[in-house]
Amino acid sequence: MAKSLGMVNNSVSNYEAKKSFFDSITTIYGRNPVMEALSDNSINIHKLHLSTSNKPSSQIEEMVYLAKKRGVEIAYHDKLALSRISKNAKQDQGVALDIVMSHSNSLETFLTNHKKYRIIALDGITNPQNLGMIIRSCSAGDIDAIILPTSSSVQISPLVIKASAGTLFKLPIIKSKRLYQSLQTLKNDGAMLYTLDSNAPKSYKEQNYGQKNIFILRNESDGVSKEIENLSDVSISIPMKRGVESLNVAVTASLLAFM
Repeated sequence: MAKSLGMVNNSVSNYEAKKSFFDSITTIYGRNPVMEALSDNSINIHKLHLSTSNKPSSQIEEMVYLAKKRGVEIAYHDKLALSRISKNAKQDQGVALDIVMSHSNSLETFLTNHKKYRIIALDGITNPQNLGMIIRSCSAGDIDAIILPTSSSVQISPLVIKASAGTLFKLPIIKSKRLYQSLQTLKNDGAMLYTLDSNAPKSYKEQNYGQKNIFILRNESDGVSKEIENLSDVSISIPMKRGVESLNVAVTASLLAFM
């Protein structure tokens, strides 16, 4: 019985380790972004994916050379299979690359390793340039992680990487299948949840913050969902002059990151 229990525990442990690893994988696509990533030795790469329909070219040859030089596994797929990996058949140009986001982890792992934190949670951000700039500001400022929903939100792409100016790999990005549940988990951990509202009576600079703070941001044209608004604890405002009603979400993230 003890032996069987040990085998079960090992199996669970192996599954969790494998799941954690694949949760940290982000796939990029397009020949130029893939070449740039392969050429950057600071980026941890898991696998290079190539379409068997690719015509011979010096760029593909260079990718294969760099991958082999770095000991990166190369996998070949038919065009349809590759499109399922890249999730963008129109723009993948027959190549995709699995990057290991070494700072990324599950919410549970993050909470195990952090007893105090400031997190930006993104709700429905659809512009890749905005996401890239948010990542850049949060990496430079006093933010410990970003929560990025896996649906109804832009995902990591070449445009996001470009807009982040190389900072994508410096900050934990926690992928969330259900933002509400992730926020509930943080609330159960004792975190305060803040939404931004231009009509809120207290400024973001006047608010007294504890050791665990979550700032929930959505694009300026839509407020957070009613479900998440009801879950949040406090609404704070960013005072504005001359009749300006809202700020770009990336600007808002910058202000919160450096307050």
